[in-house]
Amino acid sequence: MLVTVGRIGRAHGIKGEVGLDVRTDEPDRRFADGATVITDSKTVRTLTVASSRWHSGRLLVKFAEVPDRTAAEQLRNLALQAEIPDDERPEDPEEYYDRELIGLTVRTTDGAEAGEVIDVVHLPSQDLLEIRRPAGNAVLVPLVEELVPEIDLAAGHVVVADRPGLLDPEGAEVTPTEPDAD
Repeated sequence: MLVTVGRIGRAHGIKGEVGLDVRTDEPDRRFADGATVITDSKTVRTLTVASSRWHSGRLLVKFAEVPDRTAAEQLRNLALQAEIPDDERPEDPEEYYDRELIGLTVRTTDGAEAGEVIDVVHLPSQDLLEIRRPAGNAVLVPLVEELVPEIDLAAGHVVVADRPGLLDPEGAEVTPTEPDAD
């Protein structure tokens, strides 16, 4: 299965290194020397990591197929994907691949069925589960332990600690506002 693991940024130096916008929790594993990634462009290319290093909080990667800065600049903004075996699990037991979560049944802490996970949205601050509710609408739930206390892959479900307005936006508590004083 192909999984997006990064996006190529600007070239760094003159020897073909590029900065990466990392989209994986395992960058040292996905961009290890000798690892291969695939571009998502119209002309799909396989790139082999010749070396990688962290510099000022940014991952710099040198691909064997990219000899210089000019070639590196031509790759800018391309997404990179890695082939991940279907049975592979993240190293951290508290982490999950998107493909493991998509399709899981959603239950509330009291056991009521609340929908199905249809996507995982990755934001800079946190990840969100996109859940299709039984009525057909979709809601976003932050993937944090306080709101998603249990993920049971073997049983095929996640548990969501429902709060007013979380699974049912129409049921949000409305705080009355005071009238403006003149």
